Amino acid sequence: MAKRPYQPKDFYFRKAKDEGLRARSAFKIEEIAKKHAIFKKGQNVVDLGAAPGGFLQIILNAIGPTGFVVGVDLAAIKPLGRPNVKTAVLDVLADDFHEQLEALQGGPIDVVVSDLAPKTTGIKDVDEARSLRLVGVALEVAKRRGRAGGHFVAKLFMGGEFEEVRKGLREAYEDVKVVRPEATRGASMEIYLVGLRRRA
Repeated sequence: MAKRPYQPKDFYFRKAKDEGLRARSAFKIEEIAKKHAIFKKGQNVVDLGAAPGGFLQIILNAIGPTGFVVGVDLAAIKPLGRPNVKTAVLDVLADDFHEQLEALQGGPIDVVVSDLAPKTTGIKDVDEARSLRLVGVALEVAKRRGRAGGHFVAKLFMGGEFEEVRKGLREAYEDVKVVRPEATRGASMEIYLVGLRRRA
């Protein structure tokens, strides 16, 4: 059977445009959040790999005006016009990343979200290893500053070390899910790991 051609202006692209969302990927976090009750009003959230801001739009609606979210990326994020969101250009692989993040938002974090993705090389093993390294950074943020009972959502490319990463997540969270949202493109290798209820 012939593979369907890549269609940049697909259903989710058009839906995002219609709903004023910055990226079709916003529907991924929306689906995960609804299915697993990730967000609540008043939470502190960190969004890693947040550009162009589609996830931030969904998160802001979910946490309401009493919540607070920090979004960081290597690319600048256009202002969202809300007082309870802060964005910054940060490299998550920098030696002082955790200190820089804490300067933006101190205190415990209720939910760590990561849509970080490596610049792909087309070499499967290399891309998978880079993706897993980025998940490791997100998990380190959660381990350092995640609140007990909080949640974790991270994109990754399925690869050889996947079980190791999942094992690490199971040690930190009561329940771990592997999710492939409907808005994920057909040919994509990506999945999301969801950690529910961080252990005390």
